[in-house]
Amino acid sequence: MFLRRRGFGKSGTCFGASLLAWWEVSILSTQTVVVTGASAGAGRAIAHRFARAGARVGLIARDATALDAVADEVERLGGQACPAAADVADPDALFEAAARIRGTLGAADVWVNDAMVTVFAPFAALTPEEFRRVTEVTYLGYVHGTMAALRQMRPRNKGVIVQVGSALAYRGIPLQSAYCGAKHAIRGFTEAVRTELLHERRNIAITMVQLPAVNTPQFDWARSHMRRLPRPMGLTFQPEVVADAVFHAAHRPRPEYWLGRTTVLTVLGNMLLPGLLDRILARTGYRGQERPLPTSPERPDNLLRPVGPFHRTHGAFDREAHAHALLVPATVARLGALALGSAAILAIGLAAAKARGRLARSTEPVEPAGRGTMPTKALFS
Repeated sequence: MFLRRRGFGKSGTCFGASLLAWWEVSILSTQTVVVTGASAGAGRAIAHRFARAGARVGLIARDATALDAVADEVERLGGQACPAAADVADPDALFEAAARIRGTLGAADVWVNDAMVTVFAPFAALTPEEFRRVTEVTYLGYVHGTMAALRQMRPRNKGVIVQVGSALAYRGIPLQSAYCGAKHAIRGFTEAVRTELLHERRNIAITMVQLPAVNTPQFDWARSHMRRLPRPMGLTFQPEVVADAVFHAAHRPRPEYWLGRTTVLTVLGNMLLPGLLDRILARTGYRGQERPLPTSPERPDNLLRPVGPFHRTHGAFDREAHAHALLVPATVARLGALALGSAAILAIGLAAAKARGRLARSTEPVEPAGRGTMPTKALFS
């Protein structure tokens, strides 16, 4: 599937797009969707995407003022909003926020876990408190969110949980050890919960959408111990592309989706040649995550508390961020890679066999020609 910003691309006014828009508003307006990390970045874009479909959207993040602004945007886009400020690292606060949303909008049909924090720094520069905080928000926040979602979905035996993941759930990179560890943990946790739901024959789906680099404010407000300002590494995509991918996954849940060719290449490349990627990232991973601007000692960060001015959807990389991306079910990508690899091995094998055949024919002994005879090779050529 090829995703474009705002979903429709150039065909937005065609009959098919109009029919899709009608389906969204008529069917999805009965859905309650809860989004964590909804105050900025991809979470805010996801809230907008469901609002355009007419859904009832519960909004969870730490900053109440920022959530009120997002709630106004959701209402203007055609949805119904219920903001509930909470830190996802605090399970009691999160469960209370989920109950408040349920009381206002109804039980969650879709729950999107997206809240995150990170610290850009070499592991040697991190403190135990910083590592713990990243883990509590970025990993345990997903655990708490999944618990809250299942409390509302189990009694009705229906619902979809979408875990917003990352290619870094498969491939760790320098300067983000805490974040990479959390994303790896989310994947293992999600797989375990999925198998339990399958064992119980529940009509509840849990899916992951693994992302590439995204143009969000995290690079402006994440804590950093780097000499230069942080930036996304590699190809960067707009938050609206992520929102479309999450929207798609929520209504066509598969175990896992990979968004963007960089995610596909990163995951498959790490499966085949992890040692080579170690060396490549050791050489390019530091410079690839730095801007040419120095980091100010007074630079605020959102690790422990919200930072007001940066609550927006886009980060500082609009000029380079892509507005479309390929969305591939992980199973399809793996089977495609296996098929291509098998075809390549077969082609190499056939070429090698053919070459051996030519070599054998060229090195066959030629009997000396006697009277009235012809060389053996000539007789059978």
